[in-house]
Amino acid sequence: MQTAVMTPLASGDTLDHYRMDAEVARSGMSTLFRATDLKTGRQVAVKIPHAEMEADPVLLERFRREEEIGREIDHPGVVKTFDGEERSRLYMVMEWVDGKLLREILNEEGKLPIDRAVHFAMEICEALDNLHKHGVVHRDLKPENIMVCDGDRIKIIDFGIAMKEDARRITHAEVTPALGTPDYISPEQVKGQRGDQRSDVYALGAMLYEMLTGQPPFTGPNPLAVLNERVLNDPPPARELNPEISPELEEVLFRALERDPRHRYATAAEMAWELEHQELLGVGGGRSPSLRRRGFPGTKQLLLFAGLALVPIALFVVMLLLARR
Repeated sequence: MQTAVMTPLASGDTLDHYRMDAEVARSGMSTLFRATDLKTGRQVAVKIPHAEMEADPVLLERFRREEEIGREIDHPGVVKTFDGEERSRLYMVMEWVDGKLLREILNEEGKLPIDRAVHFAMEICEALDNLHKHGVVHRDLKPENIMVCDGDRIKIIDFGIAMKEDARRITHAEVTPALGTPDYISPEQVKGQRGDQRSDVYALGAMLYEMLTGQPPFTGPNPLAVLNERVLNDPPPARELNPEISPELEEVLFRALERDPRHRYATAAEMAWELEHQELLGVGGGRSPSLRRRGFPGTKQLLLFAGLALVPIALFVVMLLLARR
């Protein structure tokens, strides 16, 4: 591939044999155009990195990794990237997908009918299972990265911070600014861990929770507060927000949203099976996921809690004695 000066493109411009028909999205790293392949006449999506992205080796590595993943994964639920012929500059050509982002649907409708929400979740599970079997972890699943097509079929898009198990690791310091989205990122990613396929399962659980209740599992005045809530607390039981949710479906949410990934679904296929066979599930009596999985506190834990509760009282007594002196 030849290297050229990165000049901004606009609708109507031509890049090699692609005509930029319309700008459809712009991020801090790239611009996405709906374009026409002048050789074949087909519509495609062309993603062009900004000049500063090509100058940054970490961002450049992410861009190339995203293109590689799109070429390797062949699944109807994952957006496809076309093989790159000789090009005059760095860009990516993907299939054009007609439809609506899941975010747009949620903005328009709020919570979704339960059957439709479960259908979307199972579709995403199927696509995730294929990704994970190819050693790919998305790491930024959110309604903005799910395209809903005709017949309510879905496609997962935007692999900008996806990870390949066999790829060179990008250091934590380099990826921290882009690791996930506060409403959907897993607790282990918040703690700075790299995350694995169970992190994608957590994000899917968060999306399913929002589809069923009309709100994400955690809310707060700012992103930091949301992240802190995710690490320390469990979300409100979904049935308190939508009584139409069955105990069995709430059980699926509990397990998908476990803070400890060891207690979460190990695979997306496992989550899909339980979504499909909810009538076979036992339920946890409405307790929080952490209590349901780990049991109630033992004697030592209760003594510890009691001791912690006495600390403020002890401090008050000490301060009172000092004041009297």
